[in-house]
Amino acid sequence: MSNQEVVVLSVGGVRFVTRASTLQQFPESRLARMLNDDGWEFKLVNGEFFVDRDGTLFSYIMDFLRTLQVSLPTDFSDYQRLQREAEFYGLYPLADLLSQEHLLKPRLEILEVRFSLQEMQAFFRIFGSCSTTVETLAEQITVFTGQQSGRSWNSPFPSQKPLVPLPLERPSHHDMVFQCGTDYSAGDQLVARYVSIKPDNRKLINGTNVLGLLLDTLLKDGFRLISTRTVSSEEKVECYSFERMKRPAGLTVTVNQTPGSSGVAQAKRSHVQKGK
Repeated sequence: MSNQEVVVLSVGGVRFVTRASTLQQFPESRLARMLNDDGWEFKLVNGEFFVDRDGTLFSYIMDFLRTLQVSLPTDFSDYQRLQREAEFYGLYPLADLLSQEHLLKPRLEILEVRFSLQEMQAFFRIFGSCSTTVETLAEQITVFTGQQSGRSWNSPFPSQKPLVPLPLERPSHHDMVFQCGTDYSAGDQLVARYVSIKPDNRKLINGTNVLGLLLDTLLKDGFRLISTRTVSSEEKVECYSFERMKRPAGLTVTVNQTPGSSGVAQAKRSHVQKGK
């Protein structure tokens, strides 16, 4: 059979259409041998290969053959059943990856925002259990500074003087600190700090407005607000706690054909970072 030829399979009553080359990714598997008339377990009925196995789980088998990656839904739980299906089809690299269930399960991610108001300034501290998320959020947040003559933090910043971006304070890989509002400097000048959070283009100086935009950004990024509490009533410190299920890094295999070998595919495990 040509590796470009279309193959139709009926697995447990679910119909799949693919190319022969996809099923031949692992030449020693039952699916590859089926195309060479060596798969006596599978019957050819009306031009379709009939396979008396679980059709729902076979969709993950096909996804693996097409991408060489294991990518499962966050609510997936049938790891052992899918591993048995992979072993049945002779896809031992896939079965090996599925045996590492702890690497495939989504993990609960926690993020905390602390917010306090002191006169005309607002202070923020963000802590996250995942350093990658905190790093991504730090790239979205920019603090700008400039001077103005007014005494209200709602005064617009002077257009004739460009604002200067300030680096965020990063006490560790898991947290960041920044502030907005105004503070007195020499004479009647005020040092003003504005906050911008991508993809929003506004530069905000009012701490309450910045807090609202920050919380909205986190909610749009898949976080869920689970609690709000006052940490210190004297210092007016509020704490907002969020959580979300973080999709794990994907597991993939690399198939190499060794020259002069019998054509058996060699599999090597590696990690690739997936999107959330």
